[in-house]
Amino acid sequence: MQLSIYYKEEDQDLIGDIEKEAKAQRKSKGSFVLSLVQDHFEKKKRLGEILRSISALSNDQLDKALEVQQKEKKRRLLGEILLDEGFVEEKTLRKSLALQKKETEWLNDEPS
Repeated sequence: MQLSIYYKEEDQDLIGDIEKEAKAQRKSKGSFVLSLVQDHFEKKKRLGEILRSISALSNDQLDKALEVQQKEKKRRLLGEILLDEGFVEEKTLRKSLALQKKETEWLNDEPS
């Protein structure tokens, strides 16, 4: 199997980090990236975790949104709060929710 990763010039620092960590773990870059992907899909991530993992939301923003959610008598969905607070764009929220749904489906799949 061949794995191709396409990246832009601004991703160079991240690629350098991947190379360093792969070397430290005595793995190939491809093997290291696949292990990251596997770790990502092994557990169901909550929406806030997904948004943080793609750098679309900071820890402070997530904490503030969760505080708002806790204080409300009628709890709104976290995604609604994130949109209302202007922390994420609707397009990003939709993509993250789709990713979360795919993870849930993948976890619930039983082997044939």
